[in-house]
Amino acid sequence: MKRDEIIKNIKRVVLKFGTNVLRDKTGDLSQRRIESFISQIAKLHKKGVEVIVVTSGAVGIGAKKLGVDSNTSLTLKMACASIGQGYLMSIYEKEFQKHDIVVAQLLLTEDDFSNRIKYLNLSDVLNELIKLNVIPIINQNDAVSSSELETICDMVDISFSDNDKLSALVASRLEADLLIILSDIDGLYDDNPKINPNAKFISVVEKIDEDIEKLGFEATSGGRGGMKTKLQAAKVMTRSGGACIISNGKIYNAIDEVLENNKGTIFLPYENLSGKKKWIAYAVNICGQIVVNSGAKKALLKGDSSLLPIGVIKIENDFQRGDVVNIIDEDNNIFARGVANYNCSDCVKLVGCHSDEILNILGYKNYDAIITRDNIVIL
Repeated sequence: MKRDEIIKNIKRVVLKFGTNVLRDKTGDLSQRRIESFISQIAKLHKKGVEVIVVTSGAVGIGAKKLGVDSNTSLTLKMACASIGQGYLMSIYEKEFQKHDIVVAQLLLTEDDFSNRIKYLNLSDVLNELIKLNVIPIINQNDAVSSSELETICDMVDISFSDNDKLSALVASRLEADLLIILSDIDGLYDDNPKINPNAKFISVVEKIDEDIEKLGFEATSGGRGGMKTKLQAAKVMTRSGGACIISNGKIYNAIDEVLENNKGTIFLPYENLSGKKKWIAYAVNICGQIVVNSGAKKALLKGDSSLLPIGVIKIENDFQRGDVVNIIDEDNNIFARGVANYNCSDCVKLVGCHSDEILNILGYKNYDAIITRDNIVIL
């Protein structure tokens, strides 16, 4: 599917505004730019396009109002978020009201995605708001969630650690046609253009492979994501059946330029995971890991095999039956995820054994496999 065809057929779009896009050079909110964004969104809304907004900026706004450096401590960042979020939302509400559009605020934490019941409820609420012709304004709840602001632990994979990934999870769950990430860069380059003036712009990415992932770089001052997290978001979106565009939000009429004049880099959809597999792959906080041998990895990568005990080398960290765990190879590369059929203590006892030994070892048997193939997603 080509870019023109994707844009022409948009019915639902998620727009993500980065911190540096919302602020001016002094660190204050750019009132003129926000008014422009909302005017363009209102035009889309009145055409019948369903719009969801994911916004950053609360921490930076709060820090500016207090006159502090929000990088001093985690608790200070959380305090800045609680101050900045109310001010940020008041601006959105005021500006959308000028266009007779009602907005709703949703502040989310990683648990709203990791907990499957909450995950399903969240999509129900968002879909109901959209039916009511309301535009949801979404941000991570930084005042109570520290995962975006600080790494919890090396062994834990959290469902999202920034608003780039959050926007992709929202877009994929709502089956949006397009995710537009507006940042302070024109799109993807073969090198960091802020360092290398000869970096070449990449207009279309058909699939995010290892070579594309290597083009990710860290955030600039004031932001937290950088190209690395935007590529992660684009991967979630394109594996969920939608397209993603990364573009510069500081140019005049930035949204119109994306939709009408081909600005930004577009990442084309190349897969469409089922709802449950999207949740397994990207939406869950993960603590446990299962290390497998080369034979098991080869079988799993074919896509039609379950993970049997005989292919397991080691169990790492704690998890319960029904938890999603990482599946890693002997070189410590995470290549898949799946829902465990047994808790970690039982899995430890089953390492390397044959499936027909499970009953004798555990005294009970739920499954022949530690993870069944229908609950495995290759990353």
